[in-house]
Amino acid sequence: MLSEFKALETIAPDILNAVKRRYRVLQNIFWMQPIGRRNLAESLGLTERVLRSETDFLREQRLIETTKSGMSLTKKGEVLLQDLDLLMDQLTGMDQLEKRLATKFNIERCLIVSGNSDEQPKVVGDFGELVNDALHRRLQEGTNIIAVMGGTTMAEIAKHVTPMETPKRHNLFVPARGGIGESVSIQANSVSALMAANAKGDHRVLYVPEQLSQEAYHTLLKEPSIKNVLATIKEANCVIHSIGRALHMAVRRKMTEDEIVTLRQDRAVAESFGYFFDASGKIVYKAPPIGLSFEDVEKIPTVIAVAGGKSKAKAILAYMKHAPEQTWLITDEAAANEILKGATL
Repeated sequence: MLSEFKALETIAPDILNAVKRRYRVLQNIFWMQPIGRRNLAESLGLTERVLRSETDFLREQRLIETTKSGMSLTKKGEVLLQDLDLLMDQLTGMDQLEKRLATKFNIERCLIVSGNSDEQPKVVGDFGELVNDALHRRLQEGTNIIAVMGGTTMAEIAKHVTPMETPKRHNLFVPARGGIGESVSIQANSVSALMAANAKGDHRVLYVPEQLSQEAYHTLLKEPSIKNVLATIKEANCVIHSIGRALHMAVRRKMTEDEIVTLRQDRAVAESFGYFFDASGKIVYKAPPIGLSFEDVEKIPTVIAVAGGKSKAKAILAYMKHAPEQTWLITDEAAANEILKGATL
């Protein structure tokens, strides 16, 4: 069926564009129902005029209904949305690739976007859309605590988060780890705060850098405000994190020359949560445990790992040897193909 989709997209791209757009409208109404047109337009990045045209069509097809509270899906709309979920997976041509990668890593799910984030910045925005989708699907009723890592990828992802608060669901965003001495805008504190603002949730701040002596670290842990935030972080039921290249992350963390030399000697290729790994997945270095550790992550119900680009294939492969089974990996076609083709990593 994939070849038929591609042929249709070639000769009539406007048809598939309309299908994709209306699918997103239905999807977002389902997530946030009941919702008004203005809020929905902001969430989708569409003008109200364009959205009005689409919702009028969907209403005529009896897929949505409007009350004083806003728009909601009808039963017919909910059934169609379920059918479209499968269709859209096939339409992207990634469903088989996703299943192969998830099986290889023995994780719950893998989501893949087209392209190579090394060369196409837009791909990182697509990561953001998938993370947003995953959060809407996975966050439960009640209070959710979402721990968020920092970095350039995570900062871009935060821009794509949409409102997630409902009468039955409240979300608290917290930094997953302490700061690592980089630009304020990509610190975990800033990223989690932006996600919280876009999700209409709350956030907490952790003012603890990871570049601390053991003495300073233990002193700070006695501060009540820091102890409270760290305790909240440990209660997270969702974590969103990236996977970095080891030497690149060592520089970002402002590690000493001796430490970087040691990482080179140990052939470190990946970093996440302050842990550095070689290509076999062996841990060769650990940063101070300020925030979540691997032991914590293994107990968290929803784990979303994000990394892409051909250049990160080694890092992804090394880290995923430790990833818990409940992980959702979000990556791109370039990284997936590099991993699955059996290249020397």
